[in-house]
Amino acid sequence: MAETALDRAWMASEAAPEDHALRLGFYARLVEGEVFLLLEEEPQGDQIRPKLFELEDGPILLAFDLEARLTEFTGLPAPYAAMPGRVLVEMLAGKGTGLGINLGVAPSSRLLPPEILDWLAQTLSERPQELTSRITGMHPPKGLPEALLLALDQRLARMEGLARMAYLVGTSHESGARGHLLAFVDAAPGAEAALARAVQGALSFSGVEAALLDVTFLSAEDGRAADCAKLGLRFDLPQPEAAPAPGNDPRRPPRLR
Repeated sequence: MAETALDRAWMASEAAPEDHALRLGFYARLVEGEVFLLLEEEPQGDQIRPKLFELEDGPILLAFDLEARLTEFTGLPAPYAAMPGRVLVEMLAGKGTGLGINLGVAPSSRLLPPEILDWLAQTLSERPQELTSRITGMHPPKGLPEALLLALDQRLARMEGLARMAYLVGTSHESGARGHLLAFVDAAPGAEAALARAVQGALSFSGVEAALLDVTFLSAEDGRAADCAKLGLRFDLPQPEAAPAPGNDPRRPPRLR
């Protein structure tokens, strides 16, 4: 079976265990990608019943980054729920339950203890800082690390249908400070929180220390959107062809039962 992005991220972090950015890269691939959670039975509507394994160190659930790997582990077709890794991490936060990833079937085979899942959930829950001073001018973005730009691009590419596009611009503030702003254009109703979390995730998992970025939401008719288009770096978000399946909508994760 071919290596996946999660495998490559894990092997890269193992090859350089002191490289903090590579370790963060593994966790970024996990929370950004789709996972297949092993269930006791087929989902009932938006409710799922994960298969719980009681180990000496405590209970764990099992998830895989490919459906084929789940089948390889079980030896036969088994019920599962597909969802973003981020959704699974958030569901397990504070539950005292560990998570086995690709156990025994891939180079990225790893057991994540509850404290790691709690840390990941906390990282995902952080939000970009709100503006504390008025923006007095905008200019092309400058000086941001390539790692952060790549992390933003990868994150936003997974936020299907939550906005049309985003522009990254440099900013000047009335306080004299200079910074950067990511302006989302035509965000879907109620998607602001999910988009802000995506930006914070990019900051957290980029490996860039003290990376700060303001976020705002504009309509295409807003004159500021036109200014951003002239000066900013554009990120196009993918648009859905159909409504998201249960568990794939960041605003409506599946419920455990």
